[in-house]
Amino acid sequence: MIIPELPAYLTSLGGADYKGLIISLFTITAMISRPFSGKLADKIGRVPVMMVGSTVCIICSFIYPLLTGVYGFLILRLVHGFSTGFTPTGQTAYLSDIIPAERRGEAMGLLGTAGSVGMAGGPALGGTVANHFGLQAMFMCSSALAIISVVILAGIRETLNDKHRFGLHALKVSKSDLFEPRVLTPCLVMVLCSYAYGAMFTIMPDFGEHVGIKNKGLLFTYLTVASLLVRLIGGKASDRWGRKSVLQVSTTLIAISMIIVALAETQLQLIVGVTLYGFAQGTTSPTLLAWATDLSEENRKGRGIASLYIFMELGIGIGAFASGLIFANQASNFFITFSVCCGLAALAFIYLGAHRSTVKVSS
Repeated sequence: MIIPELPAYLTSLGGADYKGLIISLFTITAMISRPFSGKLADKIGRVPVMMVGSTVCIICSFIYPLLTGVYGFLILRLVHGFSTGFTPTGQTAYLSDIIPAERRGEAMGLLGTAGSVGMAGGPALGGTVANHFGLQAMFMCSSALAIISVVILAGIRETLNDKHRFGLHALKVSKSDLFEPRVLTPCLVMVLCSYAYGAMFTIMPDFGEHVGIKNKGLLFTYLTVASLLVRLIGGKASDRWGRKSVLQVSTTLIAISMIIVALAETQLQLIVGVTLYGFAQGTTSPTLLAWATDLSEENRKGRGIASLYIFMELGIGIGAFASGLIFANQASNFFITFSVCCGLAALAFIYLGAHRSTVKVSS
């Protein structure tokens, strides 16, 4: 909801040169917090971990309009990253507890569909509220929606059977908690593919403005609606034909979409590229989540899922920061910025082709 407006907001604070940090700072803390959220999800429960993420959203959205300096804004982006570091880890682990293994891809697609509904409506709603009532009203609306999520979470049943009481010892993360080696392959594919996601969310507002799209949230809506339409299909397809086969198709589509975006000179061309990327990303994400869950041990699902999310945040963060540097607020750099995204997606395709085997479905 607030992402499309943040570049202009940061510029108004005097931080135009720091646009690349809007997403990358957020993902740094999201990535750092993953080992903690994964361990806590496996120890104290899925629901408390989700609650932490929602609570962070409430607080941060409330504080944004109170900031008047660039550095305060950037620090808050760091703190806000804890929301993504906790909630998705708890959600995915919770879902894996209640869904049969043979329908795991479909279930992850459904979870992604729910997220895409918010991602599709959020930018359009945020832009509308900001344009008619101001940025402060937009931030307050964002905080209110996070409060509703906490109310919903308070009413659901915990699925972790062997729960432990929270204590400071639960925050002690050992070397083995940092990464689940069984999920290395999907993690490597994730980091290569999510680079484009970071670039898209950092550069799209400027690219849209360059071709004459005034509502900065509109392109994000096209992306997320396309992702929404394909997530269930992509998840079911991976259950039927295997994770690797589906990922080979989706990584190809990411590469093609990034070339279309790189070459775009009109609104229509840019919208076509963004929409195709939405289809590709909407297939890639649930398939990788299902694959990581397939490979994780039963009592370490939280750690396996957290490991995948760490690599996702790593890819997004690098993509956001690097694309901001490459773009450098120069329209002539749009081509090279998104050509890099294409190259990394192509590398993911090559890696999948070289991978000897994959897990189709496991219990």
